[in-house]
Amino acid sequence: MVFSSITFLFYFLPIVLLIYYLVPKKCKNIVLLIASLMFYFYGEPKYILLMAFSIISTYIFGILINKYKKYSKLLLKISIAISIGLLVYFKYINFIIENINLWLTNKIDFIHVALPIGISFYTFQMISYLADVYKGQAKVQKNIFKLAMYISLFPQLIAGPIIRYSSIEEQIENRTHTFEKFALGVRRFIIGLGKKVLIANVLGELVRTFLQSNELSVLYYWLYGISIMLQIYFDFSGYSDMAIGLGKMFGFDFLENFNYPYVSLSITDFWRRWHISLSSWFRDYIYIPLGGNRTSKIKWLRNIFIVWLLTGLWHGAAWNFILWGLFFGILLAIEKMFLSNFLKKMPKFLARIYVLFTVMISFIIFSGENTEQIIENIGGLVGIGNIPIISKESIYYFKNYLAVILVSIIGSTPIFIKIVNNVKFNKIINILEPIFLFLVLLLCSSYIVDGSFNPFLYFRF
Repeated sequence: MVFSSITFLFYFLPIVLLIYYLVPKKCKNIVLLIASLMFYFYGEPKYILLMAFSIISTYIFGILINKYKKYSKLLLKISIAISIGLLVYFKYINFIIENINLWLTNKIDFIHVALPIGISFYTFQMISYLADVYKGQAKVQKNIFKLAMYISLFPQLIAGPIIRYSSIEEQIENRTHTFEKFALGVRRFIIGLGKKVLIANVLGELVRTFLQSNELSVLYYWLYGISIMLQIYFDFSGYSDMAIGLGKMFGFDFLENFNYPYVSLSITDFWRRWHISLSSWFRDYIYIPLGGNRTSKIKWLRNIFIVWLLTGLWHGAAWNFILWGLFFGILLAIEKMFLSNFLKKMPKFLARIYVLFTVMISFIIFSGENTEQIIENIGGLVGIGNIPIISKESIYYFKNYLAVILVSIIGSTPIFIKIVNNVKFNKIINILEPIFLFLVLLLCSSYIVDGSFNPFLYFRF
């Protein structure tokens, strides 16, 4: 079940909200736990036992780490090994077998195993919980149902943001529910739904059309590059908006996951703004424990490449994700060693062009099915392959998608927010906003009911 589905929007969510607000305060966490398990069961019935095992394992190790300080480090390592072992088996085992088979005469058979939805997200949440208990940064949760609710919480279960236990520890025990907070949650959810359905899905149709086309041109490759970059942003940031909005409806305040990354002035700045919960997770639980930048230059570079190799692998079991991660690792290392001062002195519009072009190339790598396709799609941007500058098909799609591309470009910046905040006619805004949100919800519902293209890119993570 995804948020941008009729089942979720008009059946699951209204029923859960109704029950949640009818029951007394002491029962609200139980309602959320049951709803979350049902949500996961709907998408992956056979893997509900895997989630139950992961929850019980995390609960037991949390208690043991807290109680037996002398052996806490060993217990933490064992617990992490179990969590990572399950993640590796379900997500990477066939990728490992595929690459081992390249060196073997007698090939190893692939294992028929499906990827449990959201396993990367809830695995990282369990590890952060146990690590924070070990470091004394979070209290151990002795109520297994509350811990289970945290791990399985459906607003962020299948695609984040990665919520650390320490950031909502108090909210699990005691959170406020107000009409204003609920209204903000509804507003945030609808905006996220609009970003996903009305922008990301539409751009996804253009991307799909490009990949099926035999009439390619330089213009068409640029349309593809710009569209895939914007599609990924609006798909994932839209989902994060919906998750944050849902959290507010249930009384939670989740941390932001995106902060207008496409206005960044460097790749370093981009990764402070893009998928904030993931980049900060790797910083705090991998990069800093390895020594961060407080070590020799060789070890510092090693730490950077380890983090970005793992970042690439986290996104998927394929070489394009590894190349994507290493691409950013190399860029960040170059920026930090040689370009930091130069980028600060560079005119802002040139710095932004550098970031946008680099990020576009990175997402072409990210989305490529194989090395040949990646090279072809990057080469097409500069006309490699004896392709024309323009073609009838590229002109047709340029005209048809120009409006949505322009809206998405503007929407990826804080321009709209600044305009609304600076408008003096607050009463008019207060009247127009609910009308606008209703129209967005109506359009999204019509689009979904129509059965149009409605993928979710981050489902595989």
